Amino acid sequence: YFKSKKIEYQFGELLCSVFPTLILVMQMIPSLSLLYYYGLMNLDSNLTVKVTGHQWYWSYEFSDIPGLEFDSYMKSLDQLEIGEPRLLEVDNRCVVPCDTNIRFCITSGDVIHSWALPSMSIKLDAMSGILSTLSYSFPVVGIFYGQCSEICGANHSFMPIRLEVT
Repeated sequence: YFKSKKIEYQFGELLCSVFPTLILVMQMIPSLSLLYYYGLMNLDSNLTVKVTGHQWYWSYEFSDIPGLEFDSYMKSLDQLEIGEPRLLEVDNRCVVPCDTNIRFCITSGDVIHSWALPSMSIKLDAMSGILSTLSYSFPVVGIFYGQCSEICGANHSFMPIRLEVT
């Protein structure tokens, strides 16, 4: 009596182990091919922009253009011109070309930041010592605003991003 029950349970345990394993393998194969494809996509870029988050401003460096690097601070109320959005306008704008594969390399110089452009569905965390990369081609010309979306200190809400696509 006990021997036959033990065999039945072993078959059930075998099914409960093999079936989920097969499902995971079936999910893993397409995921690995997509991961490999996205890795290759990052290598094929026409322009590389390194973005570094600091408390409480962004630094931009165009690696393909020697000497082109600048800091981008939020404009104060007395610096704003008529029609410029409050808390979103910066003194130095990042300008990138349209329909060009651009690789953004994002890191931090101090605490954790997050470089986010919600209108383009872009959000990358910037961590000290880690280089997060994103390849993106902007399909439309325009001005896109964003902010640091990680609580990085007292002036966290004063880290705007203005990306101008020409």
